[in-house]
Parts: sequence; C-alpha cells; structure tokens
Amino acid sequence: MQSAGREIAAAALTRAVLIARAAATMSAAAAGLLLVDDPGPVIAVLTLVAVATAAQLGVLARWPGLVARPVVVVAADLALVFTVLAVSRGGIAYFCYAAGAGGLAGVVLGMRALPVWVGHAALSFAVTAEVLRRSDPPAEIAAFVVAFPMAGALAGLGAVVATNALARHLELSTSLLVAAQRSAAASERARLARELHDSVAKTLRGVSLAALALPSSLRRQPALAEHLATTVAAGATAAARQARELLREMRFDVPDQDLTTSVAEVCAAWSATSGIPVRTELGSVQPPIMVAYELIRILREALANVARHASARHVVVRLAPVRRGALLEISDDGVGFTVPDDLSRLQSASHFGIVGMAERARMAGGRLHLDSAPGRGSVVAVHVPLGAA
Repeated sequence: MQSAGREIAAAALTRAVLIARAAATMSAAAAGLLLVDDPGPVIAVLTLVAVATAAQLGVLARWPGLVARPVVVVAADLALVFTVLAVSRGGIAYFCYAAGAGGLAGVVLGMRALPVWVGHAALSFAVTAEVLRRSDPPAEIAAFVVAFPMAGALAGLGAVVATNALARHLELSTSLLVAAQRSAAASERARLARELHDSVAKTLRGVSLAALALPSSLRRQPALAEHLATTVAAGATAAARQARELLREMRFDVPDQDLTTSVAEVCAAWSATSGIPVRTELGSVQPPIMVAYELIRILREALANVARHASARHVVVRLAPVRRGALLEISDDGVGFTVPDDLSRLQSASHFGIVGMAERARMAGGRLHLDSAPGRGSVVAVHVPLGAA
C-alpha cells in the first residue's frame, strides 16, 4: 500500500514520464522521415504514440489512483511497447519508447521494477542484434546502438530517485502544514481563553461569589440578600454584555489587514461612540499578525479606560517605527491618577485593564510603560521588538 505522499508523487511523475516519452519518441520518429523511402511506418508510429499517450493521460487524469496498482499500469504499458515495436519494425522510435517504459516502471514500482528492466533490456538486445544483422552499420554506430537497451534501466533508476525525493518532499510539506495548523489552532484556543479570562470570567467569578453568599443571607440579613441579588443580576447582565462585545470585536478582527489601518479604524469607531476627539499620528509598521493583534487589544483597552475613568477632552494615538521595534502610545488630557511602582498592585484596586494590557505587551515580546499623575492626564506606551530596523 503506497502512502498518500508517494501516490501523489507517482501520479505527477507518471504524467511527466508519459509526456517526455511521447515527445522523445515522436521527435526521433519524425527525424526518421528524412531517412526512409517509405514514410508509412513512421507516420503509423507517430499516430500510435500520440493516441496512446493521450489515452494514458486521460485515464490517469480520471483515475489517478491507478498508480497504486502498478502491475496493471506496467502490463498495459508493456502491451503498448510491443505494439510500437511491431509498427516501427525495431526503429529508433521503439528504443525511445522502451526507455520511457523503464522510467514508468521505476515510478510505479520503485526498485521492484528490476525484473521489468531486465526484460526490457533482453528484448531490446534481441531487437538490436536483429537491426545490426540487417543493416551492418559501421562499428562506431554499432557501439552506439548496442548501448540503447540500457537506457530503460537508467531511466528507471532515475525515476525511482525522483519519485522517492518528491514523495519525501510532499510528506515533509504535509507534516509541516499539519504542525502549523495545530499550532495555529492551539494559539487560537489560548487567545480565546485569554479573552474570556480577561473579561467574562472575572465578572462571572464575582457573580458566583455573590450567589454563594445569597442563601445564608436570606433569613438573617434580608437587606444584604437584596443587595447580593442585585449584584448577581447586574453581574449577569455585565457578563452577557462583555460576551457580546468580545464576539463583536473578534468578528471584526481582520488578521491580514495592516496595523496602521486597523489602528485608524479602531480610533475612529471609538471616537464616534464616546464623543471624544482622537488625533492619530500613524507611521508605517508591519509587525507579525499575533503582535498586531495584541497591540490592537491594548489600544482598545486603553481607550475604554479613557472613556470610563479619565474624563478626557482629547486623546492622541501615535504609532511609529522606532529602533528595532514599534511604539504604540495613547495619551489623554484627563484627570490622571497616581501610578504605583508595581503595576500588579492595580489589580487589588480593581484596575484589571491596565494589568491585562501589561500582560498582553509581554506576550507580544514587549513592555508597557504607564505615565500619569493626578490632574495631568495619562500616557500608555507599548514598545514591541520587530528585529533589526
């Protein structure tokens, strides 16, 4: 049973051998028209080879799986070899066709074609002996003609090497493609998990804690129970909204769109929704797809923070190539806040968005810098490396 890669390689090379054999045979036969008195056999050979090759190519195109049945292929081709021999009467066209038959056997049988090559060589030597007996050519030409029978074996060995090499190449390419698909699927699952964790999962965790405390509070602390029930309802509504927003954002993600265009679109959409003007200063930056994705998510989170907390009147978004990387900077003229030395402390104050942006910057191989102070706005700057500039 042939592997899929070898079967594809055999089908492709079988077509190549059939076409090359027909071209060589017909060229040799056509050249013989200038040397013979009776062109009838030559024309018959040309017609036979053209029709037989067209039929073989047609059958192979319709049933490429036939190469997995090498005995049928070789037997049918051997019948054509005998037919060409009979029509050409042992002319040069026969030797070209027989050499091609050896190559075809090498493609579909591999080294198991050795008996076929031996049979073709024996037949060709017999034909050669008869041709030499009839024509009595000069010694130099006789030596050249005697070498013809070995052409089939040489063509067959070359076909075996070519088929094995092509099959290995196809199998390697397939394995690389499968590995890339699996890696992409794993990355996508990790991305989805990260998006859910950063939004819906955190909200649902709060809902779960409130729901767990609700039963014990119903009788002893009705006011607290009412407050918890309100928290559960509000949390469920928030989780549903976050899920819708996440799905909407993912639906409009365009992986193959350049980063500059994506940044401009995100800023325009956010400005239209929030009513806050955004000035963009966008240079040409071409990061890898996953880096661009993380930068866009950081931009969206930073703008969402401005809308929720900053009370800003203007926002400036800058994207620029810098030494060995790219810089994305979001600045506003809002109320600002005190930045702790360790950004992870913001998580305890429920500033999950900034912590998430820092995590995304690290996943993109870069770093996030936050500059802010009460009364003088905020600047979120992300630098990601892109190799040598």
